[in-house]
Amino acid sequence: MKSVKEFNGRNVLVLGLAKSGLAAAKLLHQLEANVIVNDIKSIEENEAVKELEQLGITVISGKHPLDLLDEYKIEMVVKNPGIPYKNPIITQALQKQLPIITEVELAYRISEADIIAITGSNGKTTTTTLIFEILKADGQMPLIAGNIGKVACEVAQKASKENIIIMELSSFQLLGTIHFNPKIALILNIFDAHLDYHGTKEKYMKAKQRIFLNQNRDDVAVVNLDDEHVIELSHISKAEKVYFSTKANLSQGAYIKDEYVWYNDEAIMPINDIVLPGKHNLENILAAVAVVKSRGVKNDAIRQVLTSFSGVRHRLQYVDTVNGRRFYNDSKATNILATSKALEAFSTPIILLAGGLDRGNEFDELKPFLRNVKALVTFGQTAPKIERVAKEAGIEKIKRVDNVEQAAFEAYEMSNEKDVILLSPACASWDQYKTFEERGDIFIDAVHKLK
Repeated sequence: MKSVKEFNGRNVLVLGLAKSGLAAAKLLHQLEANVIVNDIKSIEENEAVKELEQLGITVISGKHPLDLLDEYKIEMVVKNPGIPYKNPIITQALQKQLPIITEVELAYRISEADIIAITGSNGKTTTTTLIFEILKADGQMPLIAGNIGKVACEVAQKASKENIIIMELSSFQLLGTIHFNPKIALILNIFDAHLDYHGTKEKYMKAKQRIFLNQNRDDVAVVNLDDEHVIELSHISKAEKVYFSTKANLSQGAYIKDEYVWYNDEAIMPINDIVLPGKHNLENILAAVAVVKSRGVKNDAIRQVLTSFSGVRHRLQYVDTVNGRRFYNDSKATNILATSKALEAFSTPIILLAGGLDRGNEFDELKPFLRNVKALVTFGQTAPKIERVAKEAGIEKIKRVDNVEQAAFEAYEMSNEKDVILLSPACASWDQYKTFEERGDIFIDAVHKLK
């Protein structure tokens, strides 16, 4: 960890506890800041609160006192990424022109290790994991952080110059950066997302763009040549540009030609040898190849991972085969776009399991992607809406059940050998389950019971 003095003696408010807030508060205390923690929840009995108070950190919970900034003469705010900028304390801090950062900025300022930063609307976790696994297979010393793995500033404290930190970052995290400058930065793609938080797509894109903002000529910006929004955002970067494309043959960068994965003028491996299913995953794979080749990784390491990596848990994850039926868990597909991509991944007949929290939207955009769906099992609040679209798409076998476990059993009864049984809900899980992970784990358990 770098020895930094910029926080010494400064009055810093950590807004929102959770994992990132706890890590940030402890780090700032170590850096000799005067730390105050505020959380809207009443958390006096929380073990984390007791730990902070034992360090001499002031913790205020149960409300956001409007006089907090003045009372403690706050000079900087480190906020939980999920707290919106319309929060009254954040609004005050903006009026006072106080720096407002997320713990990702802290991680960058103390890190001795170079950082690879990955963002985008879809595919971040799969791509981040691929990069980590390939670098590890190449004998490098990667650490993983951000939305996947541990809190970034925790990882940065332990990292040395021999390590490289791979961070999966959201627009919420990036919006709270000032000096953050990854050695390699990647934006996978841009779709409409989180507009309730950012307000407009332009503001969402500007938040993503911060990943490129401070790069210089010694850095690398990895750019999706198939996404006009990503190309537009990359113009701000002064770094060397490395491109990837699933559509174009490139003279430089990562691309597909003659059913092979290529980088520059090297044919790395046949795409038929790749275990990870789905056309959309080719984009993630090429992005990962572009990143790791920028680190000088050997092709053997890439081939080793791509011939064995079958997916991240809950993201088009192969679960098992039961009497010739292949089960896939795509519980992370909480929107129509993600489910559309999952459906495109298979050419064999699909039994789709879908449904969940009703956010008020319809599912007509899903209709063109249902051509390989032979049967549908629905659950949750949105069941009637998804069933309507399925009927209009000509699907005759439709069954509604109470939950995901029943859906797995029912899908098996409706299936034949060589069918794919796919949980890809197109909805959030909160009407029935605390998280999409819980929903996916219940599905996996049901598959194991079937076997």
